[in-house]
Amino acid sequence: MPSAVPKVLRAVGLRSVYGLFSLIFISLVVFLADEVSPGDAATVMAGEKATLKQVEQLREQYGLNRAWPIRYLEFLGRAATLDFGKSYFGTKRNVREMIIEKLPLTAMLAFTGILIAIIVGISLGTIASIYRTRPPDTFILIVSTLGVTVPTFVLAPTLVFIFATKMNYLPPTWEVNLRAPLWMYLILPVSILAARPAALLTRVTRASMIETMQQEFIRTAIAKGVPPGRLVLRHALRNAVLPVVTVIGTSFGFMLTGSFVLETVFTIPGIGQEGIDAILQGDMPRIQGIVLMTGLMFLLLNLLVDILLPILDPRIREAQV
Repeated sequence: MPSAVPKVLRAVGLRSVYGLFSLIFISLVVFLADEVSPGDAATVMAGEKATLKQVEQLREQYGLNRAWPIRYLEFLGRAATLDFGKSYFGTKRNVREMIIEKLPLTAMLAFTGILIAIIVGISLGTIASIYRTRPPDTFILIVSTLGVTVPTFVLAPTLVFIFATKMNYLPPTWEVNLRAPLWMYLILPVSILAARPAALLTRVTRASMIETMQQEFIRTAIAKGVPPGRLVLRHALRNAVLPVVTVIGTSFGFMLTGSFVLETVFTIPGIGQEGIDAILQGDMPRIQGIVLMTGLMFLLLNLLVDILLPILDPRIREAQV
């Protein structure tokens, strides 16, 4: 076993290298998108009434008149130290400082949403598999189908109308000076964000549990008189959770992109709303920094999934070794 540990660590290190190359590719795509788009940052900053000379002066000031490969390599070197430069507009804030200020709220939304989705999805999926083809299973399947099919832009205004406008239980949008506890402002966006991943995890857990419950080792455990609770939690769920863990990793990407939309809808001052504003303004330093940081979060969570899978399933660990 000790000799296997370095090989497992090497497999994790290899996935980390793949993740690094993915980040470099993402940065290249974002950088080239700015290059091929009409106009450039100097044209936007100068305004519609600026003369050609003023635009050229801005290009020289920001180094935009140099070849793009040189500027990209310089950007890559700065990004390695989390230096994304300064915003082109407004107060021209340092992008790293802005990300440090805004990212925690978005991370709270995403991680709270995925945690709720995990708890609800695995619980409902397990219950549905236990009561297969019976009323509880039918009801859970109907709810999970609605969760997968109803889009966020329909679910969000519906829940806001019910709980914020009609019942007046929750605040409809974020406020600069919070007049209620923080959780009351987050409960609607987190619930909306978690709805689709929770529904997807419910269906995956149900299918995996049904397949696992038909395995030979489950029938052997039943024959030995293993109590039902222990049979489901320790034997069946432990083996059925592997595909669920994989779906959790991919669902986190939905959480991040979904938070961008919901932060705009609920005016939450997170990295998502900042990213939408940056896109509308064409502020490339902010766009590049936000895309790379959210990409890094997604890759780190998927690396965690890659680490957890061999721990949960010795067969995967042996294959890696």
